Amino acid sequence: MIEKPASQKLAAAKLAERQLRNWELTQAQRPVRSSGSGAAVFDFVTVANNVGGGGGELAAQLAKRLRWPLFDRDILTEMAGNDELRSRLYKAMDERDLNWFESAMRSFLHSDLKREDYFHRLTETILFLARKGPAVFVGRASDLILPTTKGVRVKIVASLEHRIANFARANGLTLKVAAREVGVIERARARFIQKHFHREINDPARFDLLINIERVSSREAIDVILSLLRERKIID
Repeated sequence: MIEKPASQKLAAAKLAERQLRNWELTQAQRPVRSSGSGAAVFDFVTVANNVGGGGGELAAQLAKRLRWPLFDRDILTEMAGNDELRSRLYKAMDERDLNWFESAMRSFLHSDLKREDYFHRLTETILFLARKGPAVFVGRASDLILPTTKGVRVKIVASLEHRIANFARANGLTLKVAAREVGVIERARARFIQKHFHREINDPARFDLLINIERVSSREAIDVILSLLRERKIID
C-alpha cells in the first residue's frame, strides 16, 4: 500500500488540531448538559464509503449544511493516535459522562482489545465526540461503534470502475496501480471490521440508507439524508 507522504500526514495533523479547537469553542458556548433528552449521545450521521466512492466529499457538504462538525477518516485516525488531543477530549467530560463512558466501553472489552491499542483509542475518541455534541463521522467503523438507537447511517456505493478512476485521479496514479491500491486498502478495511465486529464490510443491514453516487448527484443525496433527519425529528 502506498505510504502517505509526510506533507499529507502534517496536513491531517493540522486539520485535526483545527477541528478540535473549533469543537472546544462550540463546547464552551453550549449550555452544560449531557446528550439531550436523556440519550447517551447526541444525534449524528455516519457516512461509510468504499475506496474512491466520494463519500468524504459528500459528508463535508452535508456537515456544512447541518452546521455540524465533520470528523473524517484522517481526523479520527490522527485524534486516536495523538495522546494530547485525546487528553483534551477527556477533559471535556464531567462525572456523568465518565460513568456512561466506562459502561459503554465494557461492550468493546474482549480478549483481543488492549487498553492502549489503536482500536481502543479510536473507540474512545468517537464516543467522546458523540457524547458532547452532534457530528458527522466518516468511516473508521463509526456506525458500528456508536449506539444503534441513535443516528443515521449512510453508505455511499459506486461501481468498482468508477471508484478506481476516482482514486487514480485523486492520487495521480495509472488505472492499473490504482486498481491494485484500492484492492489492498479495501482488504485491510474488511479485516478490521471482521476482527473487531465480526461483520462483513459491505453488509447492507448496517445502514439506514444506501446511495449509488453514480445515479444520484451529491445534492440529491444530501437532500435525501436531510429528509430522513427531518422525518426522524433530528432536525427541523
